[in-house]
Amino acid sequence: MQRLGILFKSTAVRLSAVYILLFAICAAFLVFYVTALSQRLLDQQTQESLLGEVKEVQRAYERGGMNYLVAMMERRASQPGANLYVIASPVGEILAGNVASVAPGVLARLGWTDPPFHYKRYTISDNDDDDRRHVAVANVFKLDNGLRILVGRDLGEPTKFRGLVRRALMVALAIMGLGALVLWFAIGRNALRRIDRVSAASKRIMAGDLSQRLPVSGSGDEFDRLSEGLNAMLGRIEKLNEGLRQVSDNIAHDLKTPLTRLRNKAANALDEDDEATRRAALDGIIGESDLLIRTFNALLMISRVEAGSIAAELSDVDLSAIAADAVELYEPVVEDANLVLTGSVAPGISIRANRELIGQAITNLLDNAIKYADGGPDNEIHLSLTRRPDCVVIGVRDHGPGIPLDQHEEVVKRFVRLDASRSKPGTGLGLSLVRAIMSLHGGRLELTATDPSNETHPGLTATMIFPTKLP
Repeated sequence: MQRLGILFKSTAVRLSAVYILLFAICAAFLVFYVTALSQRLLDQQTQESLLGEVKEVQRAYERGGMNYLVAMMERRASQPGANLYVIASPVGEILAGNVASVAPGVLARLGWTDPPFHYKRYTISDNDDDDRRHVAVANVFKLDNGLRILVGRDLGEPTKFRGLVRRALMVALAIMGLGALVLWFAIGRNALRRIDRVSAASKRIMAGDLSQRLPVSGSGDEFDRLSEGLNAMLGRIEKLNEGLRQVSDNIAHDLKTPLTRLRNKAANALDEDDEATRRAALDGIIGESDLLIRTFNALLMISRVEAGSIAAELSDVDLSAIAADAVELYEPVVEDANLVLTGSVAPGISIRANRELIGQAITNLLDNAIKYADGGPDNEIHLSLTRRPDCVVIGVRDHGPGIPLDQHEEVVKRFVRLDASRSKPGTGLGLSLVRAIMSLHGGRLELTATDPSNETHPGLTATMIFPTKLP
């Protein structure tokens, strides 16, 4: 009983009840309308038939007089399913015909009988109620000799037909109503079961299990579309929470060391009496502080990019000019690292993007290449910009130790560094920021080995792929 009460509280069930009520009203109107229409058509056909019969009787009288008229009426009255024929005196006494008697006053009025009248047939039955079981409609007219003629039709068959139509409609509508009621309960129960499953999954999600997803039946209906949309949102929330957890762990791990160094240097500076030594300690503190500021700035930038808060700042930019400027800017830096920077930049390539973010992404890739390219068989770092049929590609390649294939997905996460000893400068946020920037622009970052055949120095090629149609 409680489940039935819950069922009637469902919006789908309530809407179905309203639809059934409207259907019942329309069905009742349809029954009465079709019955009335059929009765009107039958009455019209009866009147047209009787008018034709009246004209035939009048023509018969005009051609052959009373003898010919009586003979014609007797002949027609003897046929199966014959009309009613009566010849009466001016005072209404029946003289001839196939009717024993009619209701009083019928023969006294000329024209159409309204309403239909009762009559009695010639029969061998002695049932006194026989005349009440026969109803007819007729047209009464008067001949020039004063006799009255009644030509009518029994309404038994039309009445039975109307009753049959009404009963057929009522039975059909009753079956349809019963079917609609069954479907109503079936649909309501099915909707309730699906809502119960969604509620159960929602409770598990609210309990903290973000890996749960709302059930999808595969029918593609409104429930499925809603569940798919919410599941996509849950997946995004789970990913963000996981990223937040990783970031919290990584911040606690990676920032603990520089903060400890910063504190120790500050304590040592307080203990130093020599001005030069104290100044050097303060310079070290400033350097450590700058590293921390850069780390937090990178984190803020990644958060802004992943949240899409700067997506509205996209504009048409000259990607060729940005790449050429990056090559020119980094040539002295690369030379100081005893490396060679080369570039092959296709001219005239423009895309819709954020100029500062694209420049930041190229800068991060070049910084990584400079940091890890030393010691390889080839000291060249190459930056390229090419256009393909369906995309625009920026690539930065080096010939350093590279990154193992199974680590390609790890190095783009925040604070992940393959240098376990942390001997090289950096925060482990460079590639993570590049991936976030590419995601904002609808593109992707791919990492591949420059020379896979070289086991010791396969190198790394970082490729930024922009689709032709950017968001």
